[in-house]
Parts: sequence; structure tokens; C-alpha cells
Amino acid sequence: MLQIDLWMLFPFNLDYSIPMKHLSYYLLIFVLIFNTSCSHDDSDANGTSTPDQEDLDAEGLPIRIFSAQLPQIPTVNEYTIELDRWDIPNTNTDAAKTTTNLQEAIDWAHDEGYTRVVLPAGEYLVGEDINDIYYGGIDIFGNTEFVFSEGAVLTIDTNDKWNYCVLRLNGDNIIVRDGVIKGERDTHIFTPREDGKTAHDEGHGICVWGNNNVLIQNMEIHSLTGDGSLVLDSNDVTFVDNNIYNNRRQGISIVGGVRIEIKDNEIHHIKGTSPQFGIDIEGPGRVDEDILIQDNYFHHNSGGDIVNATGENVYILDNVMEQGDGSEYTDGPIVSWHKTHNIIARNTVTMLSGSANGRLGYIQYSHGGDKGHNRITFVHDNVMNNCGMYMYKSSDADVRRNKFLGYFLAFSDFDNAVLVDNLVTYSEEYTNLRYCWSYRFKNTTGFASGNYLGDQLEELPLSEKEPYTMQCVLDGW
Repeated sequence: MLQIDLWMLFPFNLDYSIPMKHLSYYLLIFVLIFNTSCSHDDSDANGTSTPDQEDLDAEGLPIRIFSAQLPQIPTVNEYTIELDRWDIPNTNTDAAKTTTNLQEAIDWAHDEGYTRVVLPAGEYLVGEDINDIYYGGIDIFGNTEFVFSEGAVLTIDTNDKWNYCVLRLNGDNIIVRDGVIKGERDTHIFTPREDGKTAHDEGHGICVWGNNNVLIQNMEIHSLTGDGSLVLDSNDVTFVDNNIYNNRRQGISIVGGVRIEIKDNEIHHIKGTSPQFGIDIEGPGRVDEDILIQDNYFHHNSGGDIVNATGENVYILDNVMEQGDGSEYTDGPIVSWHKTHNIIARNTVTMLSGSANGRLGYIQYSHGGDKGHNRITFVHDNVMNNCGMYMYKSSDADVRRNKFLGYFLAFSDFDNAVLVDNLVTYSEEYTNLRYCWSYRFKNTTGFASGNYLGDQLEELPLSEKEPYTMQCVLDGW
């Protein structure tokens, strides 16, 4: 159990004691926010040094030099699966027969050299016992474009397994598009394992495991016991124009991925078992690098929208993130750890109420110590409605032209925070919180210019040499 002290974030005498834990693929939540009574043995060990020089665009952001390579499918030779020939039910019945015969048809098409395989309209119920913890679905081979006809739905049968893949990609150069993949979270049987645990959080719609050059396009992926898709040790994977929702654990999990692009998707209503994020980048001991998350719409995700626990060179651009009516955040819209590297720009974030971290649209967690790189975190041109941002026990942030409407911008035990042309406004709900609230600093170096509090220019006395702490923070206000 971890005691998280948030007393400096709120104008009330609140005592937050929040139990949190880290399992495989789970987010380790560890934050001691503005707690002046705690020791800071590592507060001077943030790995500070001269930041790396980067090539910047006209807006002052690092120029993105990577892109995910799309599949290169050989000359298209199309086969539409013949249901009568293969005796494949398409009435959402007889999972054993459907699985066996549908897989035989796909295997035959692959062996015959067909590179586009079309699944006719209908509802296909699949599932096969593989072992005590894994339930198998359908495999798609390399150099294949697997196309769902309009009205084609692939559903996993009710089972009691910890893991399953409705669709598993087996090889490189694969496209999956235009269909519906459905899990069985509403009927799943949560049988305990030998250790007594019943999370059963590894049921996935599409498993991208060890694949290269993959495109998932225009898919509806929902109602999984785990994730809409799990990317594991894969390169050059693109998700575009998908609707991913109502999964228990995640929309998309990246657990070892290089050159991953997630664009123009709607990811929403993720709720059931931790972490419950729209996208989770978290591959301990693996490489998560060169990731683009752009122009997506996130809403009603219980944990949060994007968490980056291990990723380097992650671009989070032009997304809309909304808490959503009737939904509560556990963590918050955007969460990262200080050992990651992020470019966060032009996003619109709206919170309705506070999470465990208060109303923070972006929070960077830190254990302190060496962050493992010398790159700058860029936070530019974001609009945060009813929320703010906070970074601590780290170094090197470039924060420009953001609007933090109704909450604060804060740094603690931080070196080289550059704040230029930001706007912070008072909370409409707590109009008395105007002193020592909208901009907050403790033991912070850096530079500030052109920042406003409402319609008033706010002089923030940050220095590149001398750490600055607001007197009211020292006073324990």
C-alpha cells in the first residue's frame, strides 16, 4: 500500500490514502506531491545536464523524423471465403466448428498464394481450448490483407481463460480492416487460477505479437476482457480510423513497440480492471520508441487517456480528451514518467472532476534520480479545460502557449523549467483560491516570460541558477 499525500494540491484538509500496485503491464503509480514534510534525499539527483540540441520546426517542436512503414502486400490475388464449401457457420453458433473450418479456409488461401482474403457478411463465433490459461481464436498469416465484408462480425465464445486472442497476427506485412471484433466480457467466467487471482485481463481483440509492418484500419473492437489490441515486441504498426471501446483493461497496450502510429481513432469507455487507459505504453525491459498518437478522440476512460511509463520519443498531438459525463478518472488524462520522453502539443483536454491527482490534465511522475536521457519534455499549445499540469523531481521542460483554465501550473524539485506565454485562469468554483494557487513552484530553476494570470501579466521570478520556492509553499498554505 502506498500513501499518497496530496495536501498541497487542495484548499481543504483532505487525507488521501490510495492503495496502488504494479503488476505486469500495470502502471506503477508513485507520487509524493508538494509534501514539504518529507525528506528529499534524491531531489538534487535529477540527472541534470545540458539538454540535447534538437532540430525544431517553426512552432518550436522537435521535427518528427520517423514514420511507421505500412505493409507492402505482394500483387493482390483475392479470395472470398466460400462458406458452403468449407461448411462455416455464420450465425454466431457452434464455435468449435466455426473455428476449425474458418481457419482451414484461411490456411488454404494462404497456401494457394492469395494475398487478400475476404470474410463474407455474418456473425462468426470462434474459440478453442489451447491450454489452462489460453483460449485461441483465428490466425492471419503474413503478406495478407484480411478484409471483413459489411456486416461481418468475429466474436470470441464465452470462456474461463486468462488470455485469448480473437485474431492473432502470424507474420509480417498484414492488413486487417473494415470489420467488427467482439469480446465476451459480459459472459466471461472468472475462474480463479492456482494463485487465487481472477483478473483475467489478457483477453485481446487483435494480438500484434512480434510482427512487422501491420495496418489495423476501420475496425470496431469492443467488449474484451483485456485490451482492444496488444502490441508486443513489434515494429511499424499503424492503427487508423478504428472505434475501440468497452474493454476492461485498455484500448491499446504497447508492450515493446518501435514506430507505432495511432491516428484518427475513437477510444472510449475503457473500464473494468487497472490501468483502464485508452493507450498504455508500458514495456519494462523492452524498447518502446518512436510513437505517434495524433488526432484521436478519447472519452469515458476510467484510468485515463494516455499513459507513458517506458516510451521514448513519443508524440502526443492534436488529440481531444474528455472525461465524459458520468465518468471518473482514476489517474488523469495524460500521465508520463520522468524517464520517458514526450512531445505533448495542441491537445484539448477537459476534466469535469478531480482524479487521485486532483484536476491535472497532465502529470509527470518521478522517483527522482537520473532520468536516463537529456531530452526536453515539450508541452506546447494545449488547451486544458478545468485542469492544469504538474511535473516534479526531474529536469528540462519547455512549456509554451498553453491555456490552463481553472487550475494551476506547478513544478517541484525541478531544474530548467522554461515557461513562455502561458495562460492560467482562476477556478470558477473556488474563487477564493487566487493567492499561491495558479502558478506554484518549489525548489525550481528555469526561465519564465510572458505568462498571464487571467488578464494580468504574471512575473514569475525563475532563475537559471537559484532554485525558487514560493513563500506560501514554505508557509504550508
